[in-house]
Amino acid sequence: MNKIAQRSIQVLFLALFIVLAVIGKIQIWMFIFVLSALASLVFSRLYCGWICPINTTLKPLTWAKKKLHIKGFKVPGFLKKVWVRILMLALFLGILAFTIRTGKKLPVLPISVALGFTLTLFFPEELWHRYLCPYGTILSLPSRKAKFGMKIDEETCIKCGKCMKACPAAAIAKEGKQYSIIKNDCLVCRACAEVCPVDAIPYRR
Repeated sequence: MNKIAQRSIQVLFLALFIVLAVIGKIQIWMFIFVLSALASLVFSRLYCGWICPINTTLKPLTWAKKKLHIKGFKVPGFLKKVWVRILMLALFLGILAFTIRTGKKLPVLPISVALGFTLTLFFPEELWHRYLCPYGTILSLPSRKAKFGMKIDEETCIKCGKCMKACPAAAIAKEGKQYSIIKNDCLVCRACAEVCPVDAIPYRR
């Protein structure tokens, strides 16, 4: 699927998210997320790269930062610890449980969008996608054993490293001269495939 089609799908889901937020039916989006979480058992984190409104809003921000040569800060080492992901997930689940129990509608999703956007003003997207996003943490669990995902063809790869630089989630690892994709952290956003000069990164089994 080409870049234009992917961007169109992202914009359509972002528009749906905004409409649901405006009319007060944002809980419908949680239904979409649950379905996506189940689908990630097979298709990896397609939700992150194609549907997530947070990811979609971060793209123009990152583009603008590159154009204006704004580097921002590096991700602090302590935020890369596993306990940070667990803490963010526990906070999210706690708020969700409170909402279900009391019936009070808390704007968790809109707040998550605002938080992700604000953090990305000062840090790379990697901070939100890989370490802080509770939705991403949830999806990373079933995605570990997903049947489909982005994969680097070792025979075709020319080891240029462009994919690693392009990945917004820092989900590409390098061992020696060989690059590989960390499936559970990959957003399936195709940023790596778009910059690969030899088309060595397909989405496949």
